[in-house]
Amino acid sequence: MAANHLLLHPNCIPTKFLPFERKFSLSKTQYRRCNIQVPVPRLLRCVAATNVSDHATVLRNEEKPTNIWVYDYIQSLSSEYAGESHVKQQDKLIGEVRSILDNLVNPLEKLEAIDVLQRLGISYHFKDEIKRMLDDAYNENVAGNDTLRKKHNLYATAIEFRLLRQHGYDVSTDAFNSFRDEVGNFKSGNTDNIRGMLSLYEASYLSVAVTHGLEIPLHWRLLRLEARWFIDMYERSPNVNPILLDLAKLDFNIVQAIHQEDLKQSSSWWMSTGLDKLSFARDRLMECFFSAVGMTYEPYLGDCRKIIAVLIEVITVIDDVYDAHGTLEQLELFTEAMDRWDVNLMDNLPDYMKIYFFALNEFENKIASDILNKKGINMIPFVKKAWTDYFKASLVEAQWYFSEHTPTLQEHLANTWISTSLGILLVHAFFSLANPITKEALDCLEQCPDVIRCAGTIMRLSDDLNTSLSVPLQSSVT
Repeated sequence: MAANHLLLHPNCIPTKFLPFERKFSLSKTQYRRCNIQVPVPRLLRCVAATNVSDHATVLRNEEKPTNIWVYDYIQSLSSEYAGESHVKQQDKLIGEVRSILDNLVNPLEKLEAIDVLQRLGISYHFKDEIKRMLDDAYNENVAGNDTLRKKHNLYATAIEFRLLRQHGYDVSTDAFNSFRDEVGNFKSGNTDNIRGMLSLYEASYLSVAVTHGLEIPLHWRLLRLEARWFIDMYERSPNVNPILLDLAKLDFNIVQAIHQEDLKQSSSWWMSTGLDKLSFARDRLMECFFSAVGMTYEPYLGDCRKIIAVLIEVITVIDDVYDAHGTLEQLELFTEAMDRWDVNLMDNLPDYMKIYFFALNEFENKIASDILNKKGINMIPFVKKAWTDYFKASLVEAQWYFSEHTPTLQEHLANTWISTSLGILLVHAFFSLANPITKEALDCLEQCPDVIRCAGTIMRLSDDLNTSLSVPLQSSVT
């Protein structure tokens, strides 16, 4: 129900950790395997019952998928780039790059610098400089000053549009009108401008999806893999800046060392829950951590990254319970117990559900205690509501399955956007990242604005599409 869209394909090859001095590369095959949205094959399937009464007892699980990662090996990971000497070298290079940015005058060169910083994965060091340059570009855009001579430069127009849209500026697509003919098609001369058309293609995905032969638009790519790939490309560029290149390589290895340490802590945290011992559940912490890195790669977001990694795995386990392992009676009792968050209601449930309840309770209390100490906010009421909504939505889908009910599209979308677990992820990310946490923000979170519902619906439809393409449907709800 929930976790397939969050897990990456188990055969995804992680970027190899390489020394700063060594020239490194990521093959096109490796890059595509990690970036293309690969549907996760369902290793659990529904077994048809011979009659309706059989639905009360049939267990729909098959054998537990093998975990290909060895946690003892993960704990042994180490890196020379975790040392202070590399951080000092990094700080020196950051200062040199700041000087370069401060001396830029040409508007197009400023935009190109922002684009390169983002693709190299080092833009988070220069947020103030980037904001200042984008503010200048936006103000010129609003004033109607054609400082980029954009009227005759598709590349400049497209890169400005894309960067401003990426950073939340309200810019109109009217900027492209001068490149269109009377019927709205792009003039033939523009199609010969490969650089401009590629930039236009990347910009177009920030407004509406278009049919195009290119496989991976820029905003679909995982930022760390894109940085790893782009470092190689930038190194071959005739306009390469050696200071930028040195910083990008060093920063990549330092950040990777931080991610390795976060992974070690996440794996220890996960094993401490005891949920990895459940015989039926998918143990996919590495894939979950990789997904968390895709959401929050910046080194200073380590707390959020570790929470999200373990949280996705915790969701994956209960997803297997509702999808494939629990009987309807067990699921109804479990949902009621979780609704009340009452351990006394666990007496009549199987041991694995009790283990899950205590593990989840301990997991959430630890996070809530840290948030309370750091930010003075009790997140437990918000967390309980998010989990309760998720459990109830998952139960509805289980009831559809056991009663052999095929929901209408409206029924399906009204319920299953919740079972994507987006609400749970957002609540944890919000309390981990927001500082300060305002009353207005809490009220907005509690009301569940349309943007959350729409995002959940997109996740649901994406998951449904991947499921339908990867395996034949075995039941009315997957």
